[in-house]
Amino acid sequence: MTMSGKLLPLLVFLFCSVLVFASVGLGKEDPELKQCKHQCKVQQQFGRSEKQECLDRCDRYYKEKQERRDRDVEGVDQEDAWNPESPQRKLRACERQCEQRGREEERRECQRQCLEEFRREEEKQRGGGGGRDGVVENKRDPEEQFRRCKEGCERQRGGQEVQRRCVERCEREYRQHQGREEERGGGRGVEQENKKDPEAEEQFRHCKEQCQRQRAGQEQHQRCRERCEREYEQRQRRGEGNPRREEGREEWEESEGQQEREPYVFEDQHFTTKIETQHGRVKLLQNFKERSKLLRGIENYRVAVLEADPQTFIVPNHWDAEAIIFVAKGRGSISLVRHDKRESFNLNSGDVLRVPAGVTVYLINRSNNQQLVLVKLLQPVSTPGHFEAFFGPGGEDPESYYRAFSTELLEAALNTRRDRLEKIFGQQRQGVIIKASQEQIRAMSRHEEGGIWPFGEKSKGPFNLFHKRSSLSNQYGQLYEADPSDCRDLDELDLGVGFANISEGAMITPYYNSRATKIAIVTNGEGYFEMACPHLSSPEFGGEGGRQHGGGRHQGRTSPSYHKVRAQLRRGMVYVVPAGHPVITVASDNQNLEILCFYVNARNNEKFLLAGRRNIINQLEREAKELGFGLPAREVDEVFRSQEEEFFLQGPRQQRHHEGRAEA
Repeated sequence: MTMSGKLLPLLVFLFCSVLVFASVGLGKEDPELKQCKHQCKVQQQFGRSEKQECLDRCDRYYKEKQERRDRDVEGVDQEDAWNPESPQRKLRACERQCEQRGREEERRECQRQCLEEFRREEEKQRGGGGGRDGVVENKRDPEEQFRRCKEGCERQRGGQEVQRRCVERCEREYRQHQGREEERGGGRGVEQENKKDPEAEEQFRHCKEQCQRQRAGQEQHQRCRERCEREYEQRQRRGEGNPRREEGREEWEESEGQQEREPYVFEDQHFTTKIETQHGRVKLLQNFKERSKLLRGIENYRVAVLEADPQTFIVPNHWDAEAIIFVAKGRGSISLVRHDKRESFNLNSGDVLRVPAGVTVYLINRSNNQQLVLVKLLQPVSTPGHFEAFFGPGGEDPESYYRAFSTELLEAALNTRRDRLEKIFGQQRQGVIIKASQEQIRAMSRHEEGGIWPFGEKSKGPFNLFHKRSSLSNQYGQLYEADPSDCRDLDELDLGVGFANISEGAMITPYYNSRATKIAIVTNGEGYFEMACPHLSSPEFGGEGGRQHGGGRHQGRTSPSYHKVRAQLRRGMVYVVPAGHPVITVASDNQNLEILCFYVNARNNEKFLLAGRRNIINQLEREAKELGFGLPAREVDEVFRSQEEEFFLQGPRQQRHHEGRAEA
């Protein structure tokens, strides 16, 4: 190649560089800035002031980006060059993620969030002494930096795959940072100082993921994240250790630390908010199997709670799950839509209704001043242990599943022009639970009240559990139950529904279910329960086992031992009693304890009472009692025939008070 041939590319490059420099120097707009301003001008919904504000944002963003580029050219602190948590490096990584956005509006919003996070990080460093000292301060809490990094990933809008890659990057940088700290000799101390509860961390991550999936506005997302942080902090405080309780206090006041270790008990932090608007929310209990493999027998069941404010409407949707709904509070109206008909029913407290999988359903809270609370037991039919809600009527929030189809397919399927489709599927942005006018509420409430199922016949709507005669009742409580033998829908799902109202200070006798696993939800009141569990004493599940008790009366024992599961109960809590596990439930002294029960595998289930007038020990032969207890049958009978009540009994304090009065 000739000399002129070699110089020609160089001259072309220099000439282009001069043109670029001149264009910038003369104030010619950057292509990205020009595109940003063009998008502001073509937004038809913007007024003049909104367009000007949009243009100003473009200018500010471009100016800040130029300043960052200048700083990058000058170089950054050597510490920042390797520190994965430096604001500059995090900003560059964040902007790279933004470039993967498909739509220009999403890229700009993502970049704006990157800038805001960058400014917060810089201010934090300046507050800690600035420069290198700020970096050193960050290293003292790598878990906090890791958490903030993942939060940044969750704010990204490029889809689950982009978020997953972002979280993996956070994890890599966190591990690298920890490795460097350990090499410097401070890693072990820092690790011990900042040690977190792994289960709390996992719950925190899962909670934020649920917030991210919600089709809600920025304000709702923020409230959801704040709730996650509050629950996370509470779990962390509980994990710091519990002081030893004073001797003689009531057993239902056992430490929360012990309660947290029980796999059968679920509290507020085990719920995630699936849907939330300013007018209500839907909470979902975590998958039972995720809590413990002891609950894998009910892993394909989920518990959800709907809370809707007065005069609200829940947008039509269907689930890939069978559902049994119990109205725990309030008055509503529900409509079930099939391809050839619509059935609508008014709902009242105590009503039970089945919603088959795939049936489109919508409902209202028709009360003017009372919240509507529905408790649902769902049995997924598609993915075991997981279900989704599908919204047809909707727009951007909730997003309609129609939007997932190509426009040309929708045009053909609905025989409608593109512009009209964009309008109908782009209007709704209020969320799943929205306010309705009084006229709309009245129009959708003109149905017959939910009546009683003709038990044993095909159901035609909801039935009220409280309209059925209580199966067990006395001055200490009432039990209302419907099982598969009562109605066809429960029989098809092999489920039962029960509601126990335990009078204040009273208790339910110890008993167990032969086949059914009970999922109990506390709807009101306080109290506690105790359950005998052989699994938690087994070495397979971390227990000591019958053979490993040191000396004393347990030495050499080869039979099973039993772990006492016990927990304080309050409204909103859930606990599980597996089949065959003896259980006792006690109400507090100041109010009744009300418990909703779903029974899984309820067909042909029997309750076997272990105390009270009809307990099973009384049915044993004399010789069986003597051989089983190692005592004369007369002494056994004196104990097991002394209780005259059957199912609901006096509680421990009531019993002591009664005995004290008798002695006086």
